[in-house]
Amino acid sequence: MIWVLPEDDQDFSKRIGFLKKEFSKSFLIGGGQERWVSPSKRSDRRSGVWQRRFMEHLIRDELDFERHCDYLYYNPVKHEYAACPHQWRYSTFSDAVKRGQYDMDWLCVCERRAVRVPAFDGVNHDLIE
Repeated sequence: MIWVLPEDDQDFSKRIGFLKKEFSKSFLIGGGQERWVSPSKRSDRRSGVWQRRFMEHLIRDELDFERHCDYLYYNPVKHEYAACPHQWRYSTFSDAVKRGQYDMDWLCVCERRAVRVPAFDGVNHDLIE
């Protein structure tokens, strides 16, 4: 996800923690299943819904922003949740298409299109525990 936080609030960790907690509660109430969690992690109030860590990166410029958007929109394809970016229903990709940032067929393999997937070089992250 890409966020713009208020100038006086850069507490990504607190916001991510709240998001993970609220999503996990809703997901599990709705019938979602956790992965197995060790007793020590469970005693540390960790669930089997989210990974422990997340990556944080401050966008440096327009090119950096574009590279990170590309990375995020292609990630469900990379992990085989969708065949094309436009097919991942949880994405804001269609909004980016409406704003003119992407063509609907960006990296699309529908109708047997051949695509060249970017290497996503320059997409840097700082690991946060």
